[in-house]
Amino acid sequence: MKKLPAGMEFFQDIISNGYYYVDKTGIIRDLLNFGNKVTLFTRPRRFGKSLNMDTIKSFFETGTDHSLFNGLEISKEKELCSKYQGKYPVISISLKSAEGSGYEKALLRMSKILKKEIRRHQYLLQSSQLSENDKKDLKPLFEENLSEDIQEFSLSLLSEMLYKHYGRKVIILIDEYDVPLDKACHYGYYDEMLQHIRLLFGEVLKTNIFLEFAVLTGCLRISKESIFTGLNNFKTMTISDRAFSKYFGFTDEEVKEMLCYYGIEDKSGLFKEWYDGYRFGGNSIYCPWDVINQCSEFCESKNAEMKPHWINSSSNYIIKDILDSHANTIKRQLEELVSGECIRQEIIPGLVYPDLKSSDSRKRQLALWSVLYTTGYLTDAKEPDGNIHTLVIPNREIQEIYQKQILEWFIGQTEYSTQWNSLCNAVENGSAKETERILDSLLKRFISIRGTFYKGHKEYYYHGLLLGLFAINNGWYVKSEQESGNGFADILVEISEKKTGCIFEIKYADSANKLEEASKDAIKQIEQTNYAAYFELSGMEKIYKFGAAFYKKECKITVQKV
Repeated sequence: MKKLPAGMEFFQDIISNGYYYVDKTGIIRDLLNFGNKVTLFTRPRRFGKSLNMDTIKSFFETGTDHSLFNGLEISKEKELCSKYQGKYPVISISLKSAEGSGYEKALLRMSKILKKEIRRHQYLLQSSQLSENDKKDLKPLFEENLSEDIQEFSLSLLSEMLYKHYGRKVIILIDEYDVPLDKACHYGYYDEMLQHIRLLFGEVLKTNIFLEFAVLTGCLRISKESIFTGLNNFKTMTISDRAFSKYFGFTDEEVKEMLCYYGIEDKSGLFKEWYDGYRFGGNSIYCPWDVINQCSEFCESKNAEMKPHWINSSSNYIIKDILDSHANTIKRQLEELVSGECIRQEIIPGLVYPDLKSSDSRKRQLALWSVLYTTGYLTDAKEPDGNIHTLVIPNREIQEIYQKQILEWFIGQTEYSTQWNSLCNAVENGSAKETERILDSLLKRFISIRGTFYKGHKEYYYHGLLLGLFAINNGWYVKSEQESGNGFADILVEISEKKTGCIFEIKYADSANKLEEASKDAIKQIEQTNYAAYFELSGMEKIYKFGAAFYKKECKITVQKV
């Protein structure tokens, strides 16, 4: 059984060490067939950009092991492989860590990144193809820290020397090209970093006669700053473009094949519900980071719970910043999205980071939706109409991000903080009447529930709502869909300080008249499946069973003490 490549970004390591690999090598053929001088791919984080870049490097670079590609899609292209494989010098850098709280710190990080790649080509200092003057020009690149000026011409100079050494033009790969600008905007040195990036890219991509072709990746398409002005044959491939759409993320067929390989094909519905829903170029795409990590969970235990892995792979500061600064101005649209509906919004093709903080409210809102779309927090519900997109939350995992962040913002307001504290007290004391009263009030005042996100599983919306409300309490240990007794409890709340455990089973009633019946059915399920076993084994002194039934903006809570 092949190992799962969780977090692995190097093609050679995956293939050589027998890890499971979803074949994306067709991207090499398509790059050559399209023939663009510079191609920019914009995709959300954790969708395989870095692995694809390393795959491209491993194919083209001189001295790499050709056998790595045996049996893969690109190996079928015999003529193409004969002509291109292992024939080019390659410059490959990733700017994902090019950040700092100030410009000088960011420059130091960029110096380390550039020097790492420059040192990889240290053999140039002994090359018989380079003159003494060439080597003299190269030596500043090997200084301890590269100055701002040296950084800006470093890649251009390196490409020239590589051309002289090999007699072949150079392939340049720049991964996460937009991270320095993202961080610069966040920390307040945007203009300085913009000028630096413009000069760096200008030297190596615009006027470089030693360039064969270049590929860049990033989350956002940045065009208005004129980073690429004057660059001929430049092509951006966004998440809306059909070309290359299947190479980033996993298709439905690829996920089913992986689940079948690991003997968990019966979990395919859960994977689709949690991690599918992104639309790239009209194709339905899964987040590969989620699929691989959750597969790993099931390989360890067939009874593993579904987890939001993508959420935990970064700080999600974009969502937090937007809600902290703009929640009141986009409240209506947020309500519609969280309640499972679509919204129609114009998306800016080329984003300018400062627009996120613009004093022009229309420009600022356009930038907000554009960022949420391009970074994967929203996706297309159908084909866009020009720049007008019909947007929806992709899946259950992203739904939980919104609910958690919105609830944190919501509860942080003085008006509602008291209500939330009262809700926590009511749950801790097993009070059905008070829990029901407060939840009923929150449902009516918090958001507009016009529908539910999961058609056919309407309780999932309320499950996420309760989970978010409870998870905010730092004194509670909250578990979702935890194995207990003879099944999986919807929500378990462990209040260690009070040696109290609360079991929540959630139901969606067919009508308001059936709320009480659904609430009692939830209690019966807790009893029949012995969900209380989890807390009995952990020594809880008080255990409460909560039957929570919902219908639109109404609820019914039944509580029994074990």
